[in-house]
Amino acid sequence: MKLQLVMNTDMRLLVYTAFICVVMWVPYIVVAIRAFGLKRMAGAYPTPAYTSLPQWAQRLHRAHMNLVENIGPFAALVIVAQMTGAANEMTALGARLFFWARLVQIAGHTAGIPWSRTGAFAVGWIGNIVILVQILSR
Repeated sequence: MKLQLVMNTDMRLLVYTAFICVVMWVPYIVVAIRAFGLKRMAGAYPTPAYTSLPQWAQRLHRAHMNLVENIGPFAALVIVAQMTGAANEMTALGARLFFWARLVQIAGHTAGIPWSRTGAFAVGWIGNIVILVQILSR
């Protein structure tokens, strides 16, 4: 049996989320290199604490770490839904919720907008639950 995955909405949003995760470290690392020097940031010395960086860079770093922690479960759910034939309009809705919530979380948290991180995280979590329910109801 040959497995063929389709690039549906769910999979496309997973790819977009992965791309964001791959590039979102660039701004705060550039700031850290400017603050601490390339040699120190390249690992020749212990990595400095980011507490001396501008607040937005510290918040972007935390938003990035949060995405790193949450992309795994999102990816697993999207791929399992795809592989089991559970992918449908509801899983696409769940993927949309996760993806757009992540963009709001990144922008809102980096900008320091109160409650944006928590609210967006909750919406993204609901997106994952929507996908999970579709998988389990198959």
